[in-house]
Amino acid sequence: MSTDRFGGNGKLWDVVVVGAGPAGATAARVAAEAGCGVLLLERAAVPRYKTCGGGLIGCAQAHLPPGLGVTVRDEIDSVTFGLRGQRERTVSSTTEVRCKMVFRDELDAALTKVAAEAGAEVRDRTTVAGLEDGAGEVVVRTADGERIRARAVVGADGTAGRVSRHIGVSCEQVDLALEVEVPVDPRDAAKWRGRMLMEWGPLPGSFGWVFPKDDLCTAGVVAARGQGDATRAYMREFLERHGLAHLTPLHDTGHLTKCRRPDSPLARGRTVVAGDAAGLCDPWSREGISFALRSGAWAGEAAAAIARVVHPVDLGRARDTYTAAVLSTLGAEMRASRKVMDVFTRRPGIVHTALTAVPPVWRRVDSYLGGDTTIPALLGTPVARVALKAVGLFT
Repeated sequence: MSTDRFGGNGKLWDVVVVGAGPAGATAARVAAEAGCGVLLLERAAVPRYKTCGGGLIGCAQAHLPPGLGVTVRDEIDSVTFGLRGQRERTVSSTTEVRCKMVFRDELDAALTKVAAEAGAEVRDRTTVAGLEDGAGEVVVRTADGERIRARAVVGADGTAGRVSRHIGVSCEQVDLALEVEVPVDPRDAAKWRGRMLMEWGPLPGSFGWVFPKDDLCTAGVVAARGQGDATRAYMREFLERHGLAHLTPLHDTGHLTKCRRPDSPLARGRTVVAGDAAGLCDPWSREGISFALRSGAWAGEAAAAIARVVHPVDLGRARDTYTAAVLSTLGAEMRASRKVMDVFTRRPGIVHTALTAVPPVWRRVDSYLGGDTTIPALLGTPVARVALKAVGLFT
């Protein structure tokens, strides 16, 4: 393992991580804790704004490092569900762990700080231009011409990033999410405090949300890519309906969420991908932070193992161990969520009715939000199997 962590040009790093989001910062921390010399690269200045709802479900909270210094802006006690602006109903959470609302720039900065404290060197404002596989190493080329050598690389730079393309990640679901962060007056802030909104939208598979965060609200909509005009129209209508359209946003952005194909690669040579770069995201809720934190930790472990490789068989074993961990857990969750998404796309009214009028369904979803169960476990219950059979997804 390398001992000179701060060497100059030509240094061979044990692990280079590209992208300082939840997946990348976690991978850098885990690899550094394993004794590796780690370089964490981020193209923007840290902290940097990131389009994201910023909701931490129980599973995400469970995989944060202990004592993480990130400010929780609100905790969700209830959820209001709506169907195309109608049939709104609010249900209460009874789980011990409530969904927590944070700003993504603050979360990512806190995770990056912990990685640095573990020994990783953080270099922001550095854009990666490409990767080259070499004998026993990977060369990471930056936009300013630097060539950074590494025994192992973790790509956490998003599905449009250079590392994802180097691996050959492909996705089966691509959605467009539009989002604003708007300041609200004290009266409206009190109205939203402790309550989030989920509204099933007019486009197939679409929904809108409002998440409270102190004196701000994060609001947005998501729908399948290729319906840009209709998605923007839905966004305008959604903001107007919920009294947010007249407010001047602090941020008004859009981004793509992507879900990997089941056979899409997760590794190549001495490089692995995690989080968004691997297309790891819940197909229905589009929640990705819990996927990023878990895959990031496994990627950090895999990179540390790859950096120690002496024999080629050990390299393949390290890659296979990482792939198996992702597919057996996150892959299973994505398959299960895809079944929910299929029902939701075809019959959103059924999903709405189940959540708002069948208490056992909400209690199980609430337990998922609290981190007490998983989507595959939920779909394995007798009630869920009967419901899925009724719509033709189980035979």
